[in-house]
Amino acid sequence: MGDTILITSPQGYLTPLEVVPKFRHFRVVGVFDSGFYDFDATWAFTNLPAAQRLFDLADVASVIEFKVDDIYRAPLVAEQIREAAGKGFETTTWMEQNRSLLSALRLERLVTILTIGLIVVVAALNIFITLAMMVMEKNRDIAVLMSMGARKRQVWAVFTLHGLLIGAFGSLLGLILGYGTSWLGGRYKLVPLQADVYALASVPFHARPWDGVWITLAALSISFLATLYPSLSAARLDPVEILRYE
Repeated sequence: MGDTILITSPQGYLTPLEVVPKFRHFRVVGVFDSGFYDFDATWAFTNLPAAQRLFDLADVASVIEFKVDDIYRAPLVAEQIREAAGKGFETTTWMEQNRSLLSALRLERLVTILTIGLIVVVAALNIFITLAMMVMEKNRDIAVLMSMGARKRQVWAVFTLHGLLIGAFGSLLGLILGYGTSWLGGRYKLVPLQADVYALASVPFHARPWDGVWITLAALSISFLATLYPSLSAARLDPVEILRYE
């Protein structure tokens, strides 16, 4: 803070011998940390008149930056700005400037979805095995209930709801832990990174509500599929065969 730095512009003065670059002195009045290494390492901010003097420009701005409320509508807004500005002007968005980074993040997200899906499938197999063992252990009780008037649909519903309750409880517990960890990680930056390697100072956490909705629906759907065979097996038990030697 307070140091004087020398800024050189490649657009220099033309002399009989060569092009002499222009330079001006600037005083550092503030330091910013955006958390994004590429910005912190390559960007500096100054007022518009000073930048115009450095690049020998008149009272004009060569680049105008727009902030939008919905960042995902940036391509649509850029198209509207291009049409309003007319010929001779071009627009670019943050998506185009960070295309390689966004492509890597999409691939990582796909791998994450596949990994989480495999974990849910393994959990569903546990539900399947638990219900199958329960049907084998409770076949006499099921036969007694059916001989007393219980319908096959009622038996099927009991085991299906039992599996869905396991899936619902696990999903609720996972949502609480997941959103709680995301909030703590985003607020306190619990996972720091080496900025010059990963371009980020810390791992960003942003838990979106819709992600929790579709993950919960997917988990409940897989849990329901895992209950089908054990519940159908319980409903198809023949009480006569089971209670014949009792």
